[in-house]
Amino acid sequence: MNVNFEYHNVSASNRLEILAAEKLSKLEEKFDFMVSSDVYFKKENRSGENTGKICSVRVNTPGPTLFAESSSTAFEVSIASVMSDLQRQLQKRKDKMQSR
Repeated sequence: MNVNFEYHNVSASNRLEILAAEKLSKLEEKFDFMVSSDVYFKKENRSGENTGKICSVRVNTPGPTLFAESSSTAFEVSIASVMSDLQRQLQKRKDKMQSR
């Protein structure tokens, strides 16, 4: 699966890319119909030290594209939350595909 990373107001990080790619590969093992994904890292436009760190993931699958987004004080927490949301969406999609 092809994974693209984009950063908005955040410096690029290999550590975040590796973490997100590992979690996406685990999802791909379970849901083999995933075609590609786009991962976005950005900061909220608020001042202060506790600004939200947002992780958004768009997964291309046959049919509609799946999307999840999460904001937290750390990118790692945002990634975990997004992957949990995506897993629920992918399971729903898999159940619909099997019922047809």
